[in-house]
Amino acid sequence: MQPETKLPDYLADDFSMYLENMTSLADPENPELLSNYLSSLFEQLKQIPLLFNGMVDQLAMAISTKIRIDSKNLTKIGLSNEPAWADVKPFVGVHADARACITEIMAHAEQELKTAVLLIHFHNSYDATPLKNEADEYEQVDDEYSDYDENY
Repeated sequence: MQPETKLPDYLADDFSMYLENMTSLADPENPELLSNYLSSLFEQLKQIPLLFNGMVDQLAMAISTKIRIDSKNLTKIGLSNEPAWADVKPFVGVHADARACITEIMAHAEQELKTAVLLIHFHNSYDATPLKNEADEYEQVDDEYSDYDENY
């Protein structure tokens, strides 16, 4: 079981957009949709590395299949406060065909690259299972007695 990870406030808005985009493209009836879209995004990014400047969620999607994050060790640096890129960088591996593109982004949009990497990191450990609150437990107990007529 993975430890519970709380999404830091500094990522909340961007993560929401990233999660929505990734979820909307994950179609069980068309499993190729997401991978094709991510490949297409990366090809565009490869042509123009700063294409998604100002769109961190799109940048994260474009590089998500081209980087590998050592999440186990990245978590150890503490992410509740926004880390510097220098703290995050040692935990990121880049696929050979993406190195030139990622290097260009790192040189001109380091902050956005760092945020994109963190979005991917948190998405990889994200559990979409809804939390059960106390009210749900009481409703379940009430359902057990719903077969009884209260007006007898």
